Amino acid sequence: MMVAVGSVLLGTLLLYFGANLLIRGSSALARSFGVAPAIVGLTVVAFGTSLPELTVSVTAGLKGSAAIALGNVVGSNIANIGLVLGLAACIRSLQVEFTLVRREAPMGLLAVLLVVVLSLDGVLGRGDGVVLLAGFAAFLYWSLAVERSAPEAVQEAFDHSPPGGGHRLRHAAFTAAGLAGVLWGADRLVAGAVTIAETFGVPAVVIGLTLVAVGTSLPELAATLVAVSRGEDDISVGNVLGSNLFNLLLILGVTAVITPISVPTTFFRFQFPVLALYTVVLLPICRSGFRISRPEGGLLLAGYLGYVAVLYLVPAVQ
Repeated sequence: MMVAVGSVLLGTLLLYFGANLLIRGSSALARSFGVAPAIVGLTVVAFGTSLPELTVSVTAGLKGSAAIALGNVVGSNIANIGLVLGLAACIRSLQVEFTLVRREAPMGLLAVLLVVVLSLDGVLGRGDGVVLLAGFAAFLYWSLAVERSAPEAVQEAFDHSPPGGGHRLRHAAFTAAGLAGVLWGADRLVAGAVTIAETFGVPAVVIGLTLVAVGTSLPELAATLVAVSRGEDDISVGNVLGSNLFNLLLILGVTAVITPISVPTTFFRFQFPVLALYTVVLLPICRSGFRISRPEGGLLLAGYLGYVAVLYLVPAVQ
């Protein structure tokens, strides 16, 4: 049992530090070839923070643990809103940029509805994965088309990485090391999670929705808390909304194309409704003065804790 717990902890640490190293190395490498900071921010950085979810979901799917693969994505999205944004808003009320409410929040709800509709037959097959990837490509193209310049925070985040070609070998080494860490971390996290589920008789989907989901959400949690401490509210909220879109469209899309994912009926009774409710509730909260207040953050966090409690205590929703 201790070996399984150690595997989960090791996997989580490798995912966290590997993703950070990968983002730093690949972003600097892209800049060294003249890629605009706006494109780097919308692609490399956004993809990097979602890479733990991708590697864990694909690894779980290939190992026959489809429940963990699906639970990881859905659970991460719920944790991003309830745990990450809720905790951040409890620390300090968050100002929300109008464009986030107008663009990312409604798109997030559409992505949830698309996943639910595609899952109605009980499986996310390869064709469904292609549809999700097409939706992701359309969103990414639209975002790049309307993004005229990088936010100052994105540019400042990479000012420490010189774009000169002489540093490319070092950046490539960082990228390779980060990728290796993420891949190894995903393998360790999934292996440990499966063992824990089998040992305690907890359904694998519950482990995926909670333990694995929170573990893969660490990059978002860390980035959000750092942004809040610096007063960069738009970065913190945008990071969560963007990550949720990546998870639903890209991560589930890639995973389903590689290996079809069975969708338990309990997801339609509990997990999908909770995810949709959180996404819908976030819209009026963000519109209320374009700010997520401390009391609203407390409600988001309390809702998440209640959701986890129900998952473990009520067998009918597992």
